[in-house]
Amino acid sequence: MSVGYRKVLATTQTQGPTLTAAAAATCLPLTKTTIPADTYSTAGQTLWGRLTGRISCVVTTPGTARFDLRLGGTVVFDSLAMNLNVVAKVNVHFEFEFLLTLRTIGSVASFLQWGKFTSEAVILSPLPTVGGSGVLLVPYNTAPVVGGTFDAQAAQSLDMFFTQTVATGSLNVEQAVFEAPRWE
Repeated sequence: MSVGYRKVLATTQTQGPTLTAAAAATCLPLTKTTIPADTYSTAGQTLWGRLTGRISCVVTTPGTARFDLRLGGTVVFDSLAMNLNVVAKVNVHFEFEFLLTLRTIGSVASFLQWGKFTSEAVILSPLPTVGGSGVLLVPYNTAPVVGGTFDAQAAQSLDMFFTQTVATGSLNVEQAVFEAPRWE
C-alpha cells in the first residue's frame, strides 16, 4: 500500500514586492529556496504550485501578464503572455496554479507544463455584477509543452518571476506555496 504526502518546498511568510515595471522580476517574498540534488529523480514526479494575490490593469493599455518558474537560471515553466482585461481593474484577486510533471531525468531533466490563471483582470472577464472571473489555461494560447532542461542531479534554487508588457499595472503575490507530492 502506498502512502502519499505533500512535501512543502517553499511557502511565503509575507507579501511580495509590488511589481510595476515592464520587466521580468521575482514576485516572491521569500528568500531563494534550494531544492536538494536528486529531489527529482524519477519520471512522473510532480511539482505543484499556487500563488494568490492582487493585480491591476488599465483600460487604455492593459498589456499582458506572464509568470515563469526558474530552477537555477533555467525557465522550466512559462505561462506565456496572457492578455489582460480592456476594462480597468484595480487590486483584484488572482489565483495562479500549476502542475509540472517530470518527463526526463538526470542532468537534462525537464517538466511537462500545465496551469491556470484565474482573475477578473483577464481578457473577456465579465463585470463582477454580471459574472465571475475569467480563467486562462497556461501555457497560454498553445498546447502543453515541455519546459527548459535543468540538472536534477544538482541542487537548484527555485524562484518565480512575473513580467508585464507595459508599466501601467501592478502585481503583488500575497500567498505562495510550492510542493512536491510524494508516494511511498
